[in-house]
Amino acid sequence: MPSVREIKRRIKSVQSTAKVTKAMSMIAASKIRKTQEAALLSRPYNQMIGEFVNTIVSGVTNEDSVHPLLEKREIKSNQIILITPDKGLTGGLNNNVNRFANDLMKSNGSENFVIAVGKKGFDFVERSKYELSSVFTDIGESPDISDIFPISKIAIDNYVSGNVDAVSVIFTEYISSTVQKPVVLPLLPIEQSDLKSVDFIAEPNTNDLIKIILPKFVEVQIFHCLLESIASEQSARMVAMQKASDAANEMIDDLTLKMNKARQEMITNELLDIVGGVEAQTS
Repeated sequence: MPSVREIKRRIKSVQSTAKVTKAMSMIAASKIRKTQEAALLSRPYNQMIGEFVNTIVSGVTNEDSVHPLLEKREIKSNQIILITPDKGLTGGLNNNVNRFANDLMKSNGSENFVIAVGKKGFDFVERSKYELSSVFTDIGESPDISDIFPISKIAIDNYVSGNVDAVSVIFTEYISSTVQKPVVLPLLPIEQSDLKSVDFIAEPNTNDLIKIILPKFVEVQIFHCLLESIASEQSARMVAMQKASDAANEMIDDLTLKMNKARQEMITNELLDIVGGVEAQTS
C-alpha cells in the first residue's frame, strides 16, 4: 500500500484537477445560453428562407436558363465542408463527427475534397490524408455571417467551375444539452422541395432574383450549421467537464479512505512496536 505521504500528494493533485474541470464546466455553462439561443433562433429563419428559395425557383420555366447552383450532374467528386470545434475537452463530440465524416466519405464512392472549419477537423483530415481544399480556424464562439463568406465562395466557385459535382456540410446538430448528433446537409445542387406553388411577381425578372438569392441562401445554410456546431460544442464541454469533476471527487473520496486506512495501519504498527518494546524490557 502507498504511504500516507504519497496518497496525500495524489489527493492534492486530483483536487487541483477537479478545480480546473469545475471552472471549465462553469465557463461552458455561462456560454451555453447564448450559443443555444443563436442556434435555435436560426432554425425558423433557415426554414423560411428555404421555403422562399423554393418558391422563387418554382417560377423558373423550361425556357429559362438553369442557374449553375441548380444544375444536377453525375457525382464524381464531392466538396465536404467539415465543421468541428477548435478545442478539445468535449467528450466524444470531436471523435463522433470525424468518424461520421470518415464513414460518409468512404461510402460515397467518389473523390472527396474537404474544407476544414475548425482545428479538430483539420487534424483529422491531415491524419486521414484526404484532399484538403482549405482550412478555417479561430472563427470564435460568436461568429458573424461575414465569417462564412470565404467558405461559401470557395464551395460555390468549385461547384460552378465543375471541380466538384456536389457540396455537403457535415456538422454536429444540437438536440439537447446532453445529446448532439453528427449530420450531413446536402448543400449543392440546391434541391427543390415539393411545395404548393405560389403566384408572385419578380422585378426585374425571376432569373435576376435567383442570381442574388441562391448564393445568399448557401451562406445562410453554412452559417446555420456553424451555429448548431458551436451550441453542440459548449453543451458537450459542459457535460464532459461536469463528469470529469464528479469522477475527480469520487477519486478524492477513495484516496481519502485509503489514506485513513494507511494512517490507521501505521498507528497500529507503532503501537505494536511500543507494546513489544515494553514487553521486551520487562521480561
